[in-house]
Amino acid sequence: MASRSYGQYCGVTTAVELIGERWALLIIRDLLVGPRRYTDLKQGLPKIPTNILSTRLKELQEGGVVRRVPLLHCGLVYELTPYGRELEPIVLALGRWGFQEMGDPQPEDVVTADSLTMALRTAFQTDAAATLPPADYELHVADVALRVQVDASGLRIAQLQPAGRPIDPRLGTQASTSGEPDLVFAAGPGIRRLISGELTPAAAIDQEVLAIVSGDGTLLERFARTFHIPIDPGVVLVA
Repeated sequence: MASRSYGQYCGVTTAVELIGERWALLIIRDLLVGPRRYTDLKQGLPKIPTNILSTRLKELQEGGVVRRVPLLHCGLVYELTPYGRELEPIVLALGRWGFQEMGDPQPEDVVTADSLTMALRTAFQTDAAATLPPADYELHVADVALRVQVDASGLRIAQLQPAGRPIDPRLGTQASTSGEPDLVFAAGPGIRRLISGELTPAAAIDQEVLAIVSGDGTLLERFARTFHIPIDPGVVLVA
């Protein structure tokens, strides 16, 4: 467990002592996508010092949140324990809460495959997906490419390499990458404005927030209904 103690007997206090140290929740966020090698975690969190990553992983293991296990042909990987996986709805709720104040990205901000995967899971509207026809998207944001498949049964996401090849499925890929997607489109961080409803799909294209690469562009309307986090009008976004 983390060495910091707040000296209070409270469930919230215990939770903060377990996962409240800097970088801990981002490690958990990435492990919610799937098991990760140490090098995968370091690559997905490029600004984390290696000694801090090692320390956080040790603390999370001691707290019963993370465990280290062998994975065939992948070596030793870190994964969430069943106790750790109980954090998923909490992390998704935090993502929706934080989305309200994201504002525009700073020049040094990056988007990673795991952060984008979790962003889509955060924004996913199960009720909308249940009432809409299935759709198969390929989304490109900077160097990140995701295959995103939606139907009445839920959401499946596969992370693709820059060349379009799927990442090892044992490290978290779920969607099928066979066949052609219905829609391929590219976007920058401004895709947040589509997900929030600030921009319609047509306006997002007109303002070059995103661009259709191939496929049926009308499916953007379906994407915007399926992945949506409405912004509270009482919240002022930070510029």
